[in-house]
Amino acid sequence: MSETPKPTESELEILNILWERGPSTVRDVHEVLEQSKEAGYTTTLKLMQIMHDKKLLARDTGSKSHVYTANISQEKTQGQLVKKLIDSMFNGSASQLVMQALGNHKTNKKELDQIKKYLEEIEKKSK
Repeated sequence: MSETPKPTESELEILNILWERGPSTVRDVHEVLEQSKEAGYTTTLKLMQIMHDKKLLARDTGSKSHVYTANISQEKTQGQLVKKLIDSMFNGSASQLVMQALGNHKTNKKELDQIKKYLEEIEKKSK
């Protein structure tokens, strides 16, 4: 079985919208994209058609306006991209990635508590 294609930056923007909103038309996605950048409707349409061809999106043609759904999970995509980042930028060291992320990002108490809890769970599993 072939590996799921890695989405481009523009494709990730669309996937994030679909993961958050659920099934949406091109117009729905385009309206969200327009809030943060200049995007032409036909560009959004073409990109979503390409994503459908790449099997990143599923398309329901049952109504006049086609409804698109993400065909790949957010968790799997995040995992693939993080693995690629760790391998290419941090020589395979997840700890270097975490230290870099925590050092360059203002982390609030809630996030730190979640990180500590997760680390404790990992430690328990490894015993």
